[in-house]
Amino acid sequence: MTDKDILKLINDDPWMMNILLAVDGLNLPDWWIGAGFVRSKVWDHLHNYSEQTPIPDIDVIYFDKKDFSAREADLESTKKEDEYQEILTKKIPEISWSVTNQARIHKLHNRKHYKNSLEALSEWSETATCIGVKLDNGKPVLASPHGIGDLVNLRVRQIPEYKTKYAHDPDLFYNRITEKKWLTKWPNLEIIN
Repeated sequence: MTDKDILKLINDDPWMMNILLAVDGLNLPDWWIGAGFVRSKVWDHLHNYSEQTPIPDIDVIYFDKKDFSAREADLESTKKEDEYQEILTKKIPEISWSVTNQARIHKLHNRKHYKNSLEALSEWSETATCIGVKLDNGKPVLASPHGIGDLVNLRVRQIPEYKTKYAHDPDLFYNRITEKKWLTKWPNLEIIN
């Protein structure tokens, strides 16, 4: 499976394209939909599922240094993020939306400043989670800072930064997998630690 194959899966899925069009309509700077949106689609396909595995929310990220105040920088969400979530909820109410400006999120995660959304995406917990899609001139484009190898080979592996960060407590990695019930949903996954 290649990047092109993943993009075809997305492009051929009216539900996914509707979501991408809704987010594209916000005209957010440097935006992507990441994590389970793409990951679950690929894992469902590789498990030959005819029904989509439900995902808890749609993770929309963008990068804008000017749309939050200094006071908002440390909050769980900002006024603008909440506004974007409201707009998306009005467009597609059956979706649980999570919209986050990556220009400030480093503070919540005790990380260095990110330069853009892709740098932030590259630091999500597992390599197969560090994947995003957006529309460019109406066509889906893919971002995969760690490549798609682990994703398409059904491997769950921490990014190196997380492996180092959680070396003192490797159970955190397994707890995340257990909480999300990934092995129940996709039994062919291989956990690599």
